[in-house]
Amino acid sequence: MAKKIKNIEKPWKKTSEPEKSLVEILPKHSGRDNSGRITVRHQGGRQKRYYRIIDFKRDKRGVEGKIISIEYDPNRTAPIALVEYPDGERRYIIHVEGLKEGDKILADEKAEVSPGNAMPLKNIPIGVEVCCIELYPGKGAQLCRGAGTYATIVGKEEGYVHLKMPSREIRKVPENCYATIGRVSFAMHKFEEIGKAGRARLMGIRPTVRGVAQNPYSHPHGGGEGRTGEGRHPKTPWGKPARGVKTRKPGKWSDKLIIKRRK
Repeated sequence: MAKKIKNIEKPWKKTSEPEKSLVEILPKHSGRDNSGRITVRHQGGRQKRYYRIIDFKRDKRGVEGKIISIEYDPNRTAPIALVEYPDGERRYIIHVEGLKEGDKILADEKAEVSPGNAMPLKNIPIGVEVCCIELYPGKGAQLCRGAGTYATIVGKEEGYVHLKMPSREIRKVPENCYATIGRVSFAMHKFEEIGKAGRARLMGIRPTVRGVAQNPYSHPHGGGEGRTGEGRHPKTPWGKPARGVKTRKPGKWSDKLIIKRRK
């Protein structure tokens, strides 16, 4: 297990305030559905948050923007960058490693291959690292949006581009999909130490109790006299097999786009 670090240098300024026109209150559901039942465990009690509206589509094509600030986003692991365009419009994008305040970025079919620029996968050379990748043209970035993530272009054929994902899976993506050059910044996020239980509660993370410490009514691993193990067949709280069981739907239509599995 990787060693956690307490004081990691952050790429954003602690005093920066978000752009007011690009934030909205993020509703808090505490893991409950519309009937009030808990459908996602270990959630609840977090601080009030504002959602930053991110430009995942990068659809302001052919217009050069300028990075005016790099900011913290409480809703994601990666930092975000505020971009200002010549017409005065401002947008947030996921911050890419190497981008600094004052740098210029462009989203266009024939943009330069440099960090922060967005262009169709078919125009990006093989071997280049990309992030914020679309799965369907025009839908907006869906892949490689977390801190430190990136995919590598390893081939092109018959209208598809082959990407090596962070999981080492190799899959096809339509060549007209847009992607951002470079890797998402703040790769050290995974080494950050939360530090104390109170901070986890403010983040909306409730405690996790081991199954073997519960009653048999509450968990299949519970009960018994004294300390016991989880048994020969580890199970979820709902009695389904845990650990190593494949959860991907068999015969999924996108199986044909996966060239090499991650395992």
